[in-house]
Amino acid sequence: MVNIKGKWALITGASRGLGYHAAMFMAEHGCNLVLHSRNAEHCSKVVEDVKKFGVEVNVVSAELSELSDVERMLKDIDALGVDIDIVLNNAGLQIAYRDEYLMTPMSDYEISFKINTMAPMMICYHFIPKMVERGFGRIVNTSSGINLDPQQAGYSASKAALDKVTRDLGSKYEGTDVMINLADPGWCRTDLGGPNAPNSPESAIPGIVVGAFVDDKKSGRWFAASDFHGLTLEEAVKKAENEVASPY
Repeated sequence: MVNIKGKWALITGASRGLGYHAAMFMAEHGCNLVLHSRNAEHCSKVVEDVKKFGVEVNVVSAELSELSDVERMLKDIDALGVDIDIVLNNAGLQIAYRDEYLMTPMSDYEISFKINTMAPMMICYHFIPKMVERGFGRIVNTSSGINLDPQQAGYSASKAALDKVTRDLGSKYEGTDVMINLADPGWCRTDLGGPNAPNSPESAIPGIVVGAFVDDKKSGRWFAASDFHGLTLEEAVKKAENEVASPY
């Protein structure tokens, strides 16, 4: 299992929901953090809370639907002078639920793909070369288990695309210590999931971060958080390494 103490992790969408819980978990294990939100002020609570664990914290902001803003954010991160060892691409947008799904506007796809597919991949492409150069890196892209639900076509299609490009990209690093995997948090009561979701955000821990701790040089896997609920981190890592097969 990877010891993340003293490493640096970038967490997108860190100000609330699953991103907040991921940030707290990583900080508890000694990981320094670069926290992203659309507005830096939104991260004030998570910054205050993670600092209790004695880690270093920086905050960056970007509107992920504006790809030029993502590019600017990446330059801001570079200017911090820290090496990003771990990326948790947590931020996402469920644009709308369309009961009249045959009337789905194409803007649903455009916005969803920018935030849920293109922005995460821009982040991957930016940090992977530096991870390869240093010989270590972990990327976890947040997936979704939504299926057979045309009412959420823009969201589900953008997540399916993220799954595809993540697995394809991961094949190039299989067998190395730069590992790229996927995590499905399940349907949780967050701003994205809504108040009627069956699962609490806490139930997604440690499943949504287990990909940062696995140490078996395998990529392209899909970790369902529900499979790890109630496990210790050590148990979750063992399960991930022994029971979730690489697709290659």
